[in-house]
Amino acid sequence: MNLEEKLKQLPQESGVYKYYDKHGHLLYVGKAKNLKNRVRSYFKFSPHFLIATKVSIRIHKMLSQVHTCDWIITSNENDALILENSLIKQLKPKYNILLRDDKTYPYIYINYNEDFPRLEITRKVYKNKNIKYFGPYSIGARDMLDSIYEIVPLVQKKSCLKEKKACLFYQIKRCYAPCEGKITSEEYRELIKEALSYIYNKTKLIARLNTKMNEYSDDFRFEDAMKLRDRIKTIKKSQIKSAVDLATNENIDIFAIKSNAKKAVLVYMFIRDGKLTSSSHNFIKVHSTEDNLNIDLNEAYERAIINYYDKDIPILPKEILLDIDLENKEEIENFLYIKFKKKIKLVFPKKDKKKYLIDVALNNCEELLRIDLAQNKIAIYEELKELLHLETYPFRIETYDNSHMMGQATVGAMVVWDENINSFKKDAFRHYNLEAKDEYAQMKEVLTRRVLSFEKNPAPDMWIIDGGLTLLKLAYDITSSFGIHLNIIAIAKEKINAKANRSKGSAKDIIHFKNKSDNFEVLNLSPSDKRLQFIQKQRDEAHRFVISYHRKQKRTEDKQISLLQIKGIGQAKVKKLLLYFGAFELIKSSSVEELKAVLNEKDSTLVYEHFNK
Repeated sequence: MNLEEKLKQLPQESGVYKYYDKHGHLLYVGKAKNLKNRVRSYFKFSPHFLIATKVSIRIHKMLSQVHTCDWIITSNENDALILENSLIKQLKPKYNILLRDDKTYPYIYINYNEDFPRLEITRKVYKNKNIKYFGPYSIGARDMLDSIYEIVPLVQKKSCLKEKKACLFYQIKRCYAPCEGKITSEEYRELIKEALSYIYNKTKLIARLNTKMNEYSDDFRFEDAMKLRDRIKTIKKSQIKSAVDLATNENIDIFAIKSNAKKAVLVYMFIRDGKLTSSSHNFIKVHSTEDNLNIDLNEAYERAIINYYDKDIPILPKEILLDIDLENKEEIENFLYIKFKKKIKLVFPKKDKKKYLIDVALNNCEELLRIDLAQNKIAIYEELKELLHLETYPFRIETYDNSHMMGQATVGAMVVWDENINSFKKDAFRHYNLEAKDEYAQMKEVLTRRVLSFEKNPAPDMWIIDGGLTLLKLAYDITSSFGIHLNIIAIAKEKINAKANRSKGSAKDIIHFKNKSDNFEVLNLSPSDKRLQFIQKQRDEAHRFVISYHRKQKRTEDKQISLLQIKGIGQAKVKKLLLYFGAFELIKSSSVEELKAVLNEKDSTLVYEHFNK
């Protein structure tokens, strides 16, 4: 059935539609209140079946590649919007706008249900009316909180009150020991007010830290003074100065998007209680055509709003300010109302203070694009895109490697490179404990587990596999089986007589990739080639990370094996010990009496003597 005949079967119901090319690659996912009307609007059927003339350059290029389509019917338009967002994050269609980082921002919160509440950081939302939130914070939340706990003698740790006994913090005058009743809850509330004054007024907090830093310096405590200096710098970065005073206690979120020929950037700004409190940015992934990004602002703003508000938000805005009058404004407002049971307006301000706020956000976009261009960081990504026939710039890269020793301590690892910071994003690294024993099955297990997590942690721009053509084909088989279109390459040592050549000074790396015709190719680049060195850097970091974890797991398994080797202590008893004590080290340090909680006296003595000879 050709495309024209397929389109004639479209139902007049709400749902999600998907376009595919002749190779079965997913090109685009869209949603519609009426599938028939929406999808057919891209084409004209008389006198000949052609692409509609009113579509943008980017959409025209996409439609020229469409070979077939399918659709999923939903019960209403809101469900279609949610399903569309989920599919885009999981499947990474070639022509959809994708946000490169779907992060949750931290908040500072306090629970007034407690007699002696503490200030803490969270990324979750707790359903309780007596919890107050401050934020969100893009940077500086931890530095602010650490500073406040050093200045104000609050309960320093969660465990303090449980001990019912004054600790070291009381002795050094960092806590008034409510655990022993040395301060009443009413007196403690005054301390809370003082702590909150530093959150509301960062200038006051910075001034107090500067005084403390100078005191440390005068006492020749230079290391402590330097730590405070660095903390002050971070808090200052989080402090946004603005000439705007809304003269109200409104909560407002601001979204602004700008692009150049290569990149698009989204800036978020957050106003809380009428003051500009924090901002952040996010680069947007868009399929480009030659030297033109062709970004659809309506689609970009819609994707940004749905992505950000698709999770629970502790402090909801009254309004969301945008740089355009969104085409699907009512649809997005309805999505927000259903999600939060609160009416949140999408506003396109044209004058006064709110228009000034939009201008501030747009100026931030321009500055981020200017800095990015000045740093010329994009050069290596352009070269890789051209060399490896990639369809997008590999701004975010995940690299995979596995390690084991004769089937023991079998582990896998993923490392992440982020062009935003021009470095490895170490908080995104992941370890995998694996069941599979051979290299092929291990990589299959790791990559399958990663694909299944795409909805929570969106896919990168490219995968690098430590291995050869066999593992590269495996990676493509896995992604295609899930309907995911992803750039993938593999890097391996050259083989001589069926063995990898690892001789010092003569080992050469070979890159395997898929060209534009979907055929696999091999690259032998010079060791001095910057593109090869960049790929090697990713592979080497993955290898370092997986080996370090493998050694740790191997040591743990070796200890457990040594326990199994005790005469009379079988595997079942070892499992009982581990279940009860939770960790091998705790078994090793236990007394005979403690071991008797699990084993009989004879076995407990055997275990104790084994480790305490």
